[in-house]
Amino acid sequence: MTGPLACDALPSSWEALLELGYARDGDRTVPSRRRHQGPLRVLRHSFGERGACEHVLVHPPGGVAGGDRLRFSIDLGERSDVLLTTIGAAKWYNGFGRTAGQHVLATVANGARLAWLPLENILFDGARVELRARFALTGDATLFYGDVVCLGRPACGEDFASGHWRQCTEIERDGRLIWCEHVVMPAAGALATAPAGLGGRRVVGTVVYAGPAVPTPLHAAVLALNVDGMAAAAQLPDVWLARFVGDSSEAAQHWLRTVRSLLHPHTHGCEARDPRIWVT
Repeated sequence: MTGPLACDALPSSWEALLELGYARDGDRTVPSRRRHQGPLRVLRHSFGERGACEHVLVHPPGGVAGGDRLRFSIDLGERSDVLLTTIGAAKWYNGFGRTAGQHVLATVANGARLAWLPLENILFDGARVELRARFALTGDATLFYGDVVCLGRPACGEDFASGHWRQCTEIERDGRLIWCEHVVMPAAGALATAPAGLGGRRVVGTVVYAGPAVPTPLHAAVLALNVDGMAAAAQLPDVWLARFVGDSSEAAQHWLRTVRSLLHPHTHGCEARDPRIWVT
């Protein structure tokens, strides 16, 4: 079945919402609010370094179809310390002309730290995906943001020949926008192959750290990493940015986690410990 009939036969879109709140309780960060609507859940709760709260987020259907919308609303109270990750890659399926999306809205109070580290987004051929994230920081709150997007499925030889990827990431501090990036990349667009774009590569990894400037030796250590692809980093006035471009989501995740390990003593004051879900 093809054409309009195929699209009309598809089920209606699926809306999902997950609201999470956190507060400091003594030497630990604890959940203070959890509410869900539709297929979004917290799979596991554990404590990391120095009482940080680690939550593993899960979307039980295992993939996102055309028309589906995922929304995350996250609120960190003062001095709370939270790491959020996911149980597996987010699979964005062919939407047959319909757009699917994800919207993250996080507020991080004074003295709080948020590490947003989901596993990769995999855009199947034909997917039309819009990813939006806005992080509102107050005072000296910090954010460590990690993101990997894979266009198509290189490991099984599937290209991203049709569809589009749109992404908007914004970070503000005390109401002032300090970082904004908009990506508009049609599958057949020139940006996918241009040297100033992806240059034919299909995996993009991004790290943005909003906090005190990264010391020069740490910055140099990141630049010196051996990567299966290309990577670079820059200290900007309000954020530190690092980028990976390659053809392997595994290589991108390895790079991202290595960068996190290098920076963690600076960003968190202690050595990094990977969440258990990353090694299971």
